[in-house]
Amino acid sequence: MSSQHTRSRTRLRSAVLLAAGLLLPLPLLTGCGAGDDAADGPAAPQDIAAAPRSKVADKGTLTWAVNALPATYNTFQADADQASQRVAGAVLPSLFTLDGRGRPQRNPDYLASASVTQREPRQVVVYKLNPKAVWSNGTAITSADFEAQWKALRGKDSAYWTARNAGYDRIDRVERGANAQEVKVTFAKNHADWAALFTPLYPRSVMGSGSAFNDSARKELKLAAGPFAVGGRDAKQGTLTLVRNPRWWGDRAKLDRLVLRAVPPEQRVAALASGKVDIAEITPGAAERITKANTPSKKERSDKGRPGIIAPASASPGAARAEGRSDQGRVDGANKPAAADVTALRGLVVRRSLEPAYTQLALNGASGPLADERVRRAIARAVDRKAIAEYVLAPLGLPAEPLGSHVLVAGQQGYEDTSSAIGSVDPKAAQALLADAGWTAGHGAAPQKKAAGPAPVITSGVRAGGRPADDDDDPDGTDPDDDPDGTGTDGKGSLDTGDKAGASPARYKDGKKLTLRFVLPKGAGAEPLRAVGERIARQLDAIGVRTEVIKVDDASFFKDHIASGDFDLALYGWPTGAFPATDARPIFAKPQPAPDGSLIVEQNYTRVGTDQIDRLFDQASTELDVDASHDLMARADARIWAAAGSIPLYQRPELVGTRKTVVNAGAFGLAGPRYQDIGYRR
Repeated sequence: MSSQHTRSRTRLRSAVLLAAGLLLPLPLLTGCGAGDDAADGPAAPQDIAAAPRSKVADKGTLTWAVNALPATYNTFQADADQASQRVAGAVLPSLFTLDGRGRPQRNPDYLASASVTQREPRQVVVYKLNPKAVWSNGTAITSADFEAQWKALRGKDSAYWTARNAGYDRIDRVERGANAQEVKVTFAKNHADWAALFTPLYPRSVMGSGSAFNDSARKELKLAAGPFAVGGRDAKQGTLTLVRNPRWWGDRAKLDRLVLRAVPPEQRVAALASGKVDIAEITPGAAERITKANTPSKKERSDKGRPGIIAPASASPGAARAEGRSDQGRVDGANKPAAADVTALRGLVVRRSLEPAYTQLALNGASGPLADERVRRAIARAVDRKAIAEYVLAPLGLPAEPLGSHVLVAGQQGYEDTSSAIGSVDPKAAQALLADAGWTAGHGAAPQKKAAGPAPVITSGVRAGGRPADDDDDPDGTDPDDDPDGTGTDGKGSLDTGDKAGASPARYKDGKKLTLRFVLPKGAGAEPLRAVGERIARQLDAIGVRTEVIKVDDASFFKDHIASGDFDLALYGWPTGAFPATDARPIFAKPQPAPDGSLIVEQNYTRVGTDQIDRLFDQASTELDVDASHDLMARADARIWAAAGSIPLYQRPELVGTRKTVVNAGAFGLAGPRYQDIGYRR
């Protein structure tokens, strides 16, 4: 499929290359509180070595690994990254924070109350601020800060280079309320996700002019209103230091300093072992290595004859899966035996949970075979999501259920499994859908043996089962993969698909074989993702759909392939927020033609959407009754399943290596960090 000229209008969420651990999270999440019975608990609880503040030392420096130092301190700019979000969470006001079940709760450090005080004729929200809340220069946080942020982000002033304006564009005015600690916000159009606004909150010195917003906030953040403030930045050492904010009125930060250090994923085990960092998100292979170092086996000690020396993670049969190794024994770089010595690893622990994010199989419906909804639905019915979830999550000791929603993960308020709209895995039903779309099994005469000759020219693709893909098949229209007697590509009656399904003859329509280009990143950190891709390719082979796996550089994966539409199938993922009516809409909105002839896809890289889905999102975004809004989102999600442009596979595993003495930090799951409580056990 050729790429299509498209452009994105806004960037509300960042796609994530999940296997490589490159998660660029949502803008810091905010929202209204919910009752205890609002949702079932999360699939996996947070794992942070929770400790009361009285058991946490009142001193210390903790170093946290990040992919890179912040590209900007302004989280509303397009290139805001993971580190930008982390700094904002520790330094700036978060009006609402997430609890362990992912439910937004009012943050009393900033808000005495916040509520909708009027619904008709216009929605009005009144915030009552904590009178102690001040910026680090002693200036009170007031309605002027709220007003400046609204004007900067509403999308009417081109002087501000904003990445998003969702919600702010619905506000009619922001003004002072009954007193200096009250802020009154009046909406021109109802906004169900009003509590997602004004977090993080920036001072009006940042939001008050385009130059400050665009340039100054990229390089420095002079004012703070959180437990920490921005200290020194050392580009040579790759560190950014946050220090205690002396003007902070809430619980005093337990740490003296919180240091962010840029460390590539493949170097994090060594950095943890050497003391260069104290906490880091790690790969499955690294987690396996740390776990084994902390669970010595008598048999391993006996076999080695050297007490205290543990065999590397690769020694166990199950480690290959956790590490993402191929059958040829390739291991992700974080798990090389020389990464760190076992003694140092025994001072570490792996924290495990599931993030509010998921991996999906994306089907590009812009053109080619996948433009036919029947073919997309056939692909969806062929993929065994349960088997894939078990393959990825079970070796990590995490719940291995496939995800049933595009807009929320299990445990988030409003989560509902609507996957029945597409149906369960059923290869026969998938084959029937393909036949209905005109793709029939087998083609032409029976396969003929090729005459001996020069070796064929091989492209960059690899077919399912590991055979290189050539640009065309036999000139007489036959294909060695076609097997009318159903014995499979190896002639032995089956093909290992990971779930014991066999290969089927290739499908043809109008003389053309059904082959889909499956684009995957080729970096070492994406090895687990490629392993999932190989299993999916084999499952598709079982219904006669051939795949050409194309491995591309990580840096070009999104920009040059996903965003541009240069793929048929791809694996990537999205974070899920507490407010799907706002957060998920640009991902599933129907692409629209632009005046210049391009296609505005926003973040709907599958190019699959319907007017009905758009209407349901619009209705949900204006519905102020929480339950009614969730019902509308469930209906929208069912239609997204039925359209079969995106097939959620599994919730993203969160694996974090920390020092054993670190408390109140680790795998946060659905919750957000409480930075003032992080520290070391007394």
